[in-house]
Amino acid sequence: MIKFPKLNLIVTLFFLAVTLNAVAAKPKREYYEIKMYQLKGPEQLARVESYLKDAYIPAMHRVGIKNIGVFMPVESDTSAGKLIYVFTPLKSLDQLVSLPKTLEKDAAYLSAGKDYIDAEYKNPPYVRIKSTILQAFEKAPMMKKPNLTSPKSERIYELRSYEGHTEKIYRNKVKMFNDGDEVGIFDRLGFNAVFYAEVIAGATMPNLMYMTTFSDKASRDAHWKSFGDDAQWGKVKSMPEYQNNVSKNVTLFLHPAEYSDI
Repeated sequence: MIKFPKLNLIVTLFFLAVTLNAVAAKPKREYYEIKMYQLKGPEQLARVESYLKDAYIPAMHRVGIKNIGVFMPVESDTSAGKLIYVFTPLKSLDQLVSLPKTLEKDAAYLSAGKDYIDAEYKNPPYVRIKSTILQAFEKAPMMKKPNLTSPKSERIYELRSYEGHTEKIYRNKVKMFNDGDEVGIFDRLGFNAVFYAEVIAGATMPNLMYMTTFSDKASRDAHWKSFGDDAQWGKVKSMPEYQNNVSKNVTLFLHPAEYSDI
């Protein structure tokens, strides 16, 4: 039987404990749901906004889900007044599945959202809901509340979707964000990203999505110029292994509702 010196054993146990603590402390990758409400016009817009402000967001807060985002297209977009985007961060897919039953037991939610929840078939509050489910990137496992001080009415939130030609090519773009440190470049340049995530269920797969935020349009344009001029980005985008990994880029310019958490 081999005997180790007592000091070496203590050192080994110490480093083992440090390693285990580091592994245990690693944050789990969050999940996100992005709902897109399609609306006919101002009447439906008002009803859905009332539901989100007075019923949905307070109910989410009561079950411990914070940082709900509600966004609309900027006024210059032809879809302004016809679309609402709702961002909900989740700890797990189980939490997503259990939410409807949780809400059914919330008396305050049922009362505050009665107009929306109990709407008659002849007068629904929206046309359709499209839902996208996402999982956070490995290098950005948790969302971040943007650090902005400008009025919400002036802020620009940029929601981007990068589609891939195939699943393999799409995964290469995800790798570019993680291993290529595209996430790190955005962070260094102050893009105030809310999230970076892989779409695991949605209408335009395979694709990833991320959201960056700016105090106003001028700030948005200045940040993207700095990104385009950045030496590290110039090096990463020129690497042979990251070529031709996006088939379509869909960019949406949004502003947050006054009652949005983020």
